[in-house]
Formats: sequence, C-alpha cells, structure tokens
Amino acid sequence: MRALTGSGQALTDEDLLALYAAPRRLRGALDGPDGPRSTGSAGHDPLSARPADRPWTRMMFISSADGAATVDGRSGGLGSPADHRVFDLARRDADVILVGAGTVRAEGYDGPLVDAEASAWRTARGLDAHPEVAVVSGGLHLAASDPFFLRAPRRPVVLTSAAALRDHADRAAALAEVADVLAAGETDVDPAIALALLAARGHRVVHGEGGPSLFGAVAAAGRLDELQLSLSPVLVGGDGPRILTAAQEVALDLHLVHVLHEDSMLLLRYVAAGSADALEDGAAGDVRPSGNDV
Repeated sequence: MRALTGSGQALTDEDLLALYAAPRRLRGALDGPDGPRSTGSAGHDPLSARPADRPWTRMMFISSADGAATVDGRSGGLGSPADHRVFDLARRDADVILVGAGTVRAEGYDGPLVDAEASAWRTARGLDAHPEVAVVSGGLHLAASDPFFLRAPRRPVVLTSAAALRDHADRAAALAEVADVLAAGETDVDPAIALALLAARGHRVVHGEGGPSLFGAVAAAGRLDELQLSLSPVLVGGDGPRILTAAQEVALDLHLVHVLHEDSMLLLRYVAAGSADALEDGAAGDVRPSGNDV
C-alpha cells in the first residue's frame, strides 16, 4: 500500500497519471510534449485487439466505510483533498466524461470540468483542451437552458432513447441547439450502443462519474473494464444509495491493481476480471514511481 504524501518522496501528478493509465499507447499519462517516454511493449497498443466499438470504460466513485454513496444527497461530502486530486487527474486524461443526467443535476455540473493548467497539459499532448462530456438521459429530463449547457466549454453530447426523441420532440429539438443528441437504444439507453457511439466519435477511453444507475447499467451490460473507488473514513448510516444500482444482481469479479492512502482515505483501483489481461499487457500497472511503501 502506498502513501500519496508523507515522510518519503510524494507521488507527483505524472506518477499518479501513470498509475491510473488505461491500457493503450499511454497518451497523456506517459507521453510528453515531445513524444512517448515508455509504452511497455514498444509500438504495441493492447486495445487494438478489442472491437472498435469497445472503448476502455472506467467508472469512478466514492463510498463511505459503511457503503453509502452520498451524504445529504451528494457524493462531494465524502471527499478529501487526495480524492479530489485523483478525480481531477482522471478528468485531465479523459477522452470523454460519461455521466447520468441525475448526477449532473445533483452535483451541479457547470462550466469547465478541467482547469486552465489541465487544459494546457492536454493541448501540449495533442488533446482537445477540454474532454467531451456525454450525458445519459433515457427520458430527456434535461433543460436546454441549464447552465451545464449554456456555460459548457465544449458542445456536450446527450445519449437518450429513440422513444424519448419521439415522445419529447420539442425538448429534443431545444437540446439539439446546445448539444449533439443521439439515440442509444429504442426504449432505454443501451450501454453497449452508447459506448459504441462514443467510440465512433474517436473516444477510446471513457471516464464515467455516475450515478449508481448508470454504473449498474454499464456493469450489467458487461461493459465495465475498471472501477476507481475512494473509500472515505466516515460512517453515514441511513438508507441512502450505494455506488451501484441495478434491477438484478450484477456478479462481476474485480482484480485489485493498487491501493493508495492519505489521511485514512483509501484510493482503490480495480479492473474487471475479463479486462485484467489487457491492463497487464498495456504495462500501465507496471509503472512504479518512487514513493512511500507502507
């Protein structure tokens, strides 16, 4: 188990980006402005063997020690500086941020989701200044006048159902003025179709931020590759949501890649059992910066 900071050498942002890198030519995480530093197997991209419509899909959540996903209806109350740091870095290196409409409303998504430093980091590596943001809303319960759309630094994507486009044609037309509105299923949003649509837009690594229903749908569809879970050292009680909600049980084995800690907060990285070989092949988990081992 490794400490983010402490009496030894602290983990830098580049260290953390390497530790959390997806299995690809580690664009952004290990590459610098002048080109790649290391890829494990020279010139090899382990995602090349995956179908073109299967981007690497990770979900990032925080939970209390007793399993609660929120405090007073929001996940932000469970966070810490260490958790926020890793969260911001995950956004920095994202091709696309995938999030449910309920999370956009509850967490107050508004304006840029990466800061100026992160934008400069991205453009220096040939990325767009801001990752694309894709919002999942099966019923089109979104308002085109929401600050999320009006202050977005990059035109968002709305993933919905064909039925919602028919049933809420006026709302869909209004949203189409401020976002790319795509049907990702007939009556409900199908995660496989949604991810294929994102892949068709050039996104190979999808960074999901919730909520629990979206996480459950992705996992149930067999499209989850990775879970980044922060375990907050608090007890919440009550009957609030867990990080995953699904209509039926989702049995999915996870492999632990690493554990980081700071101030009693645990930062866990898991990879789905069926995706573990790709991660190992990509050498992302083999990058070991110097730091504290405890």
